[in-house]
Amino acid sequence: MQKKFLFIPFLFLLCACKGGQNDGNTEVLATVGEKILKRSDVTAIIPKGISSSDSLFMAESFIKKWVKDALVYEVALNNLGDEKTEINKLVEDYRESLVRYRYQERLLRERLTADLRESDKLNYYEENQKKFILDKSLIKGLFLKIPADAPGLSDVKSWYKQTNVDALEKIEKYSVQNATLYDYFYDRWVDFDAIMENIPLRIADPNAFLKANKFVEVADSSYHYLLNISEYLPSGSVAPYDYAHARIIEMLINQRKMDFVRNFEEELYNDAIRKGKAKVVSEP
Repeated sequence: MQKKFLFIPFLFLLCACKGGQNDGNTEVLATVGEKILKRSDVTAIIPKGISSSDSLFMAESFIKKWVKDALVYEVALNNLGDEKTEINKLVEDYRESLVRYRYQERLLRERLTADLRESDKLNYYEENQKKFILDKSLIKGLFLKIPADAPGLSDVKSWYKQTNVDALEKIEKYSVQNATLYDYFYDRWVDFDAIMENIPLRIADPNAFLKANKFVEVADSSYHYLLNISEYLPSGSVAPYDYAHARIIEMLINQRKMDFVRNFEEELYNDAIRKGKAKVVSEP
């Protein structure tokens, strides 16, 4: 018997979206047997900001592909016969493997991170300096992006070069109402290239630039860009401990992962045998 399917044009979907209210008919876009494709499934794959014609094309292509896939699945399911048992076993094996993997990853993260002492991390950092060589320059400081027509620019250009509390408080108050972007990072290392992505200035040699410049002032027709570089580390240096901290934890966890999983599984096995939760009926 031929499988019936229902398809509701996406143009109708767009009209329904504009109407605001959704009933059962407008929510369902296509069906194949008991399978249902909902409006929310389709709208989720449409990128924001594209034209109506592009949205319509993407939606209709997705719906048609979904219907085709569902029809092929139904035909395959009806004609595989005994192979379905093998497939179901493979699916269940994969499901069990995925559940085990997700749980062990969470357990690893929780247990091993909790077990890591500060001395362990510091020792690993000191003994493996070559693993933490910077491939990019780091800086500390502050960055401001201010509209060209903002008031008090001359004052801000004076304040951003100072590091005293009074100047910083003035900058913070000014930024709330006038700055498009204000980033304070005197207390942490950040990627110099990431900061420079906000400034219309191309630099061929970051290390040489940082050596020669403590303050950066750039302007275009729309904005003024002010950067105070209080400290810097050139690429090729050893990353500071606080900057490398997350990576150190990751490396130590990976280093201890195999032993942890092996011990965890062995303890789980012995505990289950002892409590009768698992039984080995006979030797192979």
